[in-house]
Amino acid sequence: MSKIPVGLQMYTVRDICEKDFIGALRQVADIGYAGIELAGTYGLSASELRDVLNELDLKCVGSHTGERDLDQLVAFNQTIGCAYVGGPALPPGGFPKDEASCLAAAKHMNGVGAAYKARGLHLYYHNHAHEFEQVNGKYILDIFYENTDPNLVYAEIDVFWVQYANVDPAAYLRKYPGRCPLVHIKDMDKERGFTEIGEGILDWDDIFAACEAVKAGWYIVEQDRCKRPSMESAQLSFGNLKARGMV
Repeated sequence: MSKIPVGLQMYTVRDICEKDFIGALRQVADIGYAGIELAGTYGLSASELRDVLNELDLKCVGSHTGERDLDQLVAFNQTIGCAYVGGPALPPGGFPKDEASCLAAAKHMNGVGAAYKARGLHLYYHNHAHEFEQVNGKYILDIFYENTDPNLVYAEIDVFWVQYANVDPAAYLRKYPGRCPLVHIKDMDKERGFTEIGEGILDWDDIFAACEAVKAGWYIVEQDRCKRPSMESAQLSFGNLKARGMV
């Protein structure tokens, strides 16, 4: 099994980022993470962030951004060398809950994805659990992906939320080969809450095999809520991946 590089979604350690974003990045690099996914820039300019990432040998592989101005979004991400951007792409009102609005959202996302691609970026969509509600026997998320161009709208599958929806994460990943550049990995405890990778109930052998099969580009560790200090959680997940030979 080849080693897919491992990054950290900085939302995991947002409490530290809010106080000292550069310090948080240094800690993430010291743990051994190869990259990050942004959930905010905490006042750093693109050039400042680029220089810090270069110093720490961290790659920014994705960004959850609230920026809606295309020129600013493109300029920022090109400066920091980030090619994949998630949102803001959906129409007002968020993810649709019926087929007609889902088709409209897919059309809208294709347009956004085309605008991104023309400027050298790639759009991705990150799922939660509610997208697995069904319409006419199909998951809304499948209707969405089936009606978006795979070259314009990529999938950032979050395996926790797939499991939370009582769907097999590995089987779901295998439905979208070549479309999953970033995969969110997080574990689930027995109470269906968040826990560190390897500390919960998810079948990581199956999930990681599926990620290999669909040619995932990066594993992105994320923990929405931590029961221990957040950086300690990030370190424990990384350590457990290292013990498995994943890094």
